[in-house]
Amino acid sequence: MSKQIGTIKDLKEGKYVIIDGEACRVSKITKSKPGKHGGMKARLEAVGIFDDQKRNIMGPVSQKVEIPIISKDTCQVLNVVGGNVQLMDMTSYETFELPVPKDYKGELSQGNEVLVMGALGQRKIIQL
Repeated sequence: MSKQIGTIKDLKEGKYVIIDGEACRVSKITKSKPGKHGGMKARLEAVGIFDDQKRNIMGPVSQKVEIPIISKDTCQVLNVVGGNVQLMDMTSYETFELPVPKDYKGELSQGNEVLVMGALGQRKIIQL
């Protein structure tokens, strides 16, 4: 698993963070002012990249969080079988299968090139 360690204050909207073992994209950050007896707090709202579930973190801005290393690779479609598509990575020539996203059903055909996002051992087609 490729990840880095950072703090909540390092994160911005659109960046990525690991919450409950899932890679998520930060959608909203709200920070409160420091009080008399404590430091500044932050509430982080994020949406899972692969499962589209909302997740939250709340804690001091100095709290350590895991940040996934995201890879985006160009792949070629080798075959479309039912609800799955067989792809080949254009740099490493590795072949693998992924489910066809709802947005691209019927649009994928042999020889097309797609952009695949990968993080924490999972992959997803993000662009045709």
